[in-house]
Amino acid sequence: MQCALTPPASNLPAPLSPASLSSTSGSKQSPFQFKPRNPSCCCSSSSKVLQKTITLPHHVTSISSTSNPFVKHCYKLLTSSSYRLLHGVVVVVGSTPIREICRFQEKVLGRHIKIECLLVLDDTQIAEEIAFCSARVVCVNSTVMKKLSGVQSIDSIRMIALFRIPSSFCNVGDDCRKEDCSTWFPFAHRILVLDGIQDPGNLGTLLRSALAFKWDGVFLLPGCCDPFNEKALRASRGACFQLPVLSGGWMQLQKLSENFKMKMLAGHPANDGRSKTAARLDQGFANSLAHQPLCLVLGSEGSGLSEKSREVCELVSIPMSGEFESLNASVAGGIFLYMLQPETRLL
Repeated sequence: MQCALTPPASNLPAPLSPASLSSTSGSKQSPFQFKPRNPSCCCSSSSKVLQKTITLPHHVTSISSTSNPFVKHCYKLLTSSSYRLLHGVVVVVGSTPIREICRFQEKVLGRHIKIECLLVLDDTQIAEEIAFCSARVVCVNSTVMKKLSGVQSIDSIRMIALFRIPSSFCNVGDDCRKEDCSTWFPFAHRILVLDGIQDPGNLGTLLRSALAFKWDGVFLLPGCCDPFNEKALRASRGACFQLPVLSGGWMQLQKLSENFKMKMLAGHPANDGRSKTAARLDQGFANSLAHQPLCLVLGSEGSGLSEKSREVCELVSIPMSGEFESLNASVAGGIFLYMLQPETRLL
């Protein structure tokens, strides 16, 4: 099994700190080890910290069995939201989202993100920008790649990367102080709020659209799927690594809106018979809000907006000449995000 080598060690980011615990076999500690996240701060998971460190022996350069403990660890990272949050590690499948994450960190933030481990299909050539960020490269066969990619056909899947969950993701608790909300987003002029979006494809597409139209961040209300879900990541093309994302409840959202004097809007079908009359989304309406900080709340296709959202927000509908009652959540969201992006950012 062969794959392209990583760049010289001098070009690589600093390796992970060695874990304080020895490996279970009693052998020399591996330089590649995952520690669970510290849950003590308000912006982290409150789950219990694992006592065991996940290790990959330093001499391992290839893996050919799906029974390998590290493959099992990666698979659990791929399929379990609580496991991802506990370890603070996310699996990104495919060279395109991996490349976009690396490019964003370098070109926009001016720094290199570290790929904790890059798993590549044998005989795969690794792009320089990806290789430069990779602390470790391990070759795998097609059986392992299929297991970890989550797709039946791996014709277009040549690599998988393990990244740390970015610091731009924050899970706020009820005990957060009011003044903390001013630090949740670098800017809070346009915030997309997702209310119970459970479909990972819709959530990922909405994150990607929010990034494309330069919204300032995304707030996830309870009931939303994990933005680091493999399907959500694939749909977003890694947007959750490039956009501030915060998970919290209505208490935190109201603190945010009050602190920044934000107008609360919610996308809703016109006159569904249950809610107050919805305003019409048109250019005049959008222009009137060009300089107004706002939160845009979008609900799921199945359940729509929560009762709280309908009560608190001004409802806005997309005018449609056809006879369909509503649009797909990600399609409707894309229209809202485009129309309500700040005037100074319109092309």
